[in-house]
Amino acid sequence: MNTSASIVRNSVILGLFAIATVGSVSAIKLGTAERIAAAERHAQHQALNELIPSAQHDNDMLADTLPLGIDPLLGNTRASQGHRARQKQAVTAVILPVTAPDGYSGSIQLLVAINADGSLAGVRVVNHKETPGLGDKIEIAKSPWILSFNGKSLSAPAESGWAVRKDGGEFDAFAGATITPRAVVAAVHRALQYFQRERSTLLALTKEADRG
Repeated sequence: MNTSASIVRNSVILGLFAIATVGSVSAIKLGTAERIAAAERHAQHQALNELIPSAQHDNDMLADTLPLGIDPLLGNTRASQGHRARQKQAVTAVILPVTAPDGYSGSIQLLVAINADGSLAGVRVVNHKETPGLGDKIEIAKSPWILSFNGKSLSAPAESGWAVRKDGGEFDAFAGATITPRAVVAAVHRALQYFQRERSTLLALTKEADRG
């Protein structure tokens, strides 16, 4: 085999190897992306069902979404989406993504679940940068403090009660970390005000449900 033929043969082999390598990397990347997406969906599904247990709804809350525009009561800076819980198509609760912009170390992202009667089904923190050992007690894994919102509403406690005890309200603060719970309490209170203002829209049946 002459030198030119050998060069051509080697070039073809290298080219095929490169194509095979790129194809393998792409396949691995695609498979990894799919697994990550599936894991994220599973985590989101778990988070929603932790707030509204499966026994209290018969729909796929992750798929049952409602658009939410930018609103100071939600604390969002871009359009987002909430989720509905249903029983026999009737909306029994909504789950709203809410931001407390004034945490000690930045914004605190929450999920606020509100029953159709205006009472809180639950609140969970989904993202924050608060100080470990102090402000991170807003996490359910670190402290049961977040459960103190369960069953609360705009009328229970009264307006003055929607504050930490240091400010004359009914919610406990953390030793050395008052700013964090203060921000969360205020954000949850605003979410309830948003629900009250938008209640008819949030609880309305969608066209898809009406046809079902």
